[in-house]
Formats: sequence, C-alpha cells, structure tokens
Amino acid sequence: MIRRPFFEFWYEFASPYSYLTAMRIEQAAAEAGVELVWRPFLLGPIFKAQGWGTSPFNLYPAKGRYMWRDMEREAARFGLPLYRPSLFPQNTLLAARLALLGLDKGWTPVFTQAVYAAEFGEGRDISDPQVLSGILSGLGLDPETTVHEAQSDATKGRLRRLNDEALSRGVIGAPSFFAEDGEMFWGNDRLDQALEWAATQARRSEVPL
Repeated sequence: MIRRPFFEFWYEFASPYSYLTAMRIEQAAAEAGVELVWRPFLLGPIFKAQGWGTSPFNLYPAKGRYMWRDMEREAARFGLPLYRPSLFPQNTLLAARLALLGLDKGWTPVFTQAVYAAEFGEGRDISDPQVLSGILSGLGLDPETTVHEAQSDATKGRLRRLNDEALSRGVIGAPSFFAEDGEMFWGNDRLDQALEWAATQARRSEVPL
C-alpha cells in the first residue's frame, strides 16, 4: 500500500478565486491521488504585512474590474453561479473560525463549500451570524453550540497560529497550495499544476508501507 501525499489548500472566504477552487478541488485532488488538507485562514494579516489596508482589488480599481470580469468567465467555464457581494471584501472572521473548528469534526469541506455558495453563488452576507447559523443548521449542526465553540479562546488562538504560519511560509494570497515537499503555488489557475507537481514528487519518492 502506498501512502497518499498531503496537499494543502489555503483559502480565505472573502477570496473570489478561492470560491472557484473550493467547489472543484475535492474531485481534482482525488483524481491526482493526493490527500487534501483544508487550511482556512485570513488574508488581513497578509495584506497588512504588505502595507495594504484592504484587498488589492479595491486599492487598484482597474485590477478589481479585471478580476470581476475574469471571475465571470471562469465561473461560466466551471458551471458555477456568480454574484458580486454588495460589500467586498466581507468580514470572514467567524466563518474562518467555524471552518477551523470543523477540521477535527470532519465537516469543514461541506461547510466551506456551503459558505462560498451563499457568498458568491447567491450574493449573501456571510459576515451575518444568522447566515452562518442557517448553513450550520442545514448541515445538521446545532448553531448556538457550534458558534459558541468557534468563539472560544482555543479556536481563536488556533486561527492566529494558522495565520502566523501562513506568513512564515510565504503565503501572499489565496488560494495557495503546498505540495508535501514544500513547493508553493498561488492562484486558482495554478491548481492543476500544483496537483501535478504533488503527484509527481510523490511518485519519485514512493516507499511501500
């Protein structure tokens, strides 16, 4: 039996391109033969480290206009609905804490996809706790208990440590991917290349268990 290599998916709920990735990465990773590891984090500290107070898509209007047009093309190519949120970027702190909480319980992937579908597929405000509570209820989770646990000091500290890790490993945006050998790729358009790299590196170092 050959161990499948780990493949890390670092994503931020406010990131439009992370939406495109999150909705297709499970199948893509399975086909590549890699073990997908979900890494929800916040881009705020990343932007702050670069001297930005908001998304570069807001700081540079021409870049923002191009991004939304590119998102329209890419969403159509993947067969995904696209709604531009009335406020961009949205406050994703609670959503990130919830996604992080779900890692140990196994519901992070389906929660993540549901949040992205609500935000960019339906144009809903995911900074609203009621929206997130509705998503949790739809997954068969108790919203009050789950949100309370997500707001615990333990979960808050865990997210801070994950953000620190993102900075220390050179993450500059979302989505970002890390192969098991530490090679980093950035952007939805690099997903296939990143998966190919991860699978190729694993084949070169295969050791039967």
